[in-house]
Amino acid sequence: QVQLVESGGGLVQPGGSLRLSCAASGIIFRFMAMGWYRQAPGKQRELVANITTTGSTNYADSVKGRFTISRDNAKNTVFLQMNSLKPEDTAVYYCNTRVGVRDYWGQGTQVTVSS
Repeated sequence: QVQLVESGGGLVQPGGSLRLSCAASGIIFRFMAMGWYRQAPGKQRELVANITTTGSTNYADSVKGRFTISRDNAKNTVFLQMNSLKPEDTAVYYCNTRVGVRDYWGQGTQVTVSS
């Protein structure tokens, strides 16, 4: 069974930083592209960042220059370093991968940016 488990969310002040982690199992991690998505209350789930098997990255315009996605294939883990956080970054953040035609999601981790 594919499992993705996020951690690292929490409450942070505007301008602060958080580092999210997603531990994957049930997949050959190094062969999989991984992504981070987020969903704020009343809004659609949106792509935040993704990373390919070769380390190429892509970011939503709203987070470019502030967030960094990375992966450690030896640890089957993908990270999202979030700096200069803004209140509008408040959302549940989800880890994602696709196996065939099926998307797999973690349980999500809450990020709240508030003073």
